[in-house]
Amino acid sequence: MDSTPNLPDCVTLAKALLACESVPPARGTVFDVVEAALLPLGFTVDRFTLGEAPDGPVENLLATRGGTGAHLAFAGHLDVVPPGEGWTSGAFAPEIRGDLLYGRGAVDMKGAIAAFIAAIPAEPTAPLSLILTGDEEGPATYGTRSLIERMAETGVRPDFCLVGEPTSSAMLGDMVKIGRRGSVNLWIAVPGKQGHVAYPHLADNPIPRLIAILAEIDAIVLDTGNAWFQPSNIEVTDITVGNPATNIIPAKASARLSIRFNDEQRGGALVERIEALVRRHDPAAIVTARISGEAFLTAPGAFSALIGAAIEAQTGFAPALSTTGGTSDARFLSALCPTVEFGLVNATMHKLDEAVALADLTALTAIYAEIIARVAQL
Repeated sequence: MDSTPNLPDCVTLAKALLACESVPPARGTVFDVVEAALLPLGFTVDRFTLGEAPDGPVENLLATRGGTGAHLAFAGHLDVVPPGEGWTSGAFAPEIRGDLLYGRGAVDMKGAIAAFIAAIPAEPTAPLSLILTGDEEGPATYGTRSLIERMAETGVRPDFCLVGEPTSSAMLGDMVKIGRRGSVNLWIAVPGKQGHVAYPHLADNPIPRLIAILAEIDAIVLDTGNAWFQPSNIEVTDITVGNPATNIIPAKASARLSIRFNDEQRGGALVERIEALVRRHDPAAIVTARISGEAFLTAPGAFSALIGAAIEAQTGFAPALSTTGGTSDARFLSALCPTVEFGLVNATMHKLDEAVALADLTALTAIYAEIIARVAQL
């Protein structure tokens, strides 16, 4: 009797994942699909749910399979951004039209998760782990950081981590990410005193102070970038007064900033710098900050070289190494071990009619299988 497991097909598995509505915080059915695919491959699957509304409850999955040699972890997220209106077919009704598979999450990043699971060999060789969260596109309060805590509690210690974000640009395999810039959001609230515009001496207009604060912030040059990172930048993303009257001096004015920074900066130091600047203009102003993540760089080395060689073996060309783009959960995972991101072409991610080429799904499965095999030989 043949005891070989019924290995998952990447397209079939991708369609099953795409059919699950998994806007964050995701949980339930989409995790059932992954668990059902991993159990026949000999994985131990640990699913746990944490948190309360509004940031939770969030479900996470940590799957492990033993072996001998270097331990490779694959990390990703099963949640997707809200689909929006205007899809040609249902956002959660996967459909193949021509040579494309359509559905929310096709490239970001259910397709890559399906490809990695399909790439796993039936017989264990080296240790493998899957680190999957239901909240990467949302607040991420109870997501990957909670998984890292669970790994510490259970003794799961990967030697390398591959994150399946859609890093490819023009064609599959043309780019991998070896780092990301950090991110800080800040809210500045400047108090004033409401009054009639005809009697300004009896009021205190906060708007000129806020304008002066933002002008000084806008003039800041944090750095000029370096060999691996573009310059850090500060952007004003909102200014709010909320004054419906034409004859009233408002009682408050506020603004929001977003800072994307490279590895020459640290989130805490940037917050302190903005706070000091704001207080010089108005000691009563309030600054609130949220550091989403620090910049990280996995310096080019054995792991990135291995991934590059696997891509070249399957595609015939070597990928470029990059740190461009927004943040990802690699910012947390990089503290564990060398972390590199590689996945599908990102042209349609977060857009209406998100789609992945069927040929790319098949090719990515082959590249992931090559990576798994090469890590097993270390």
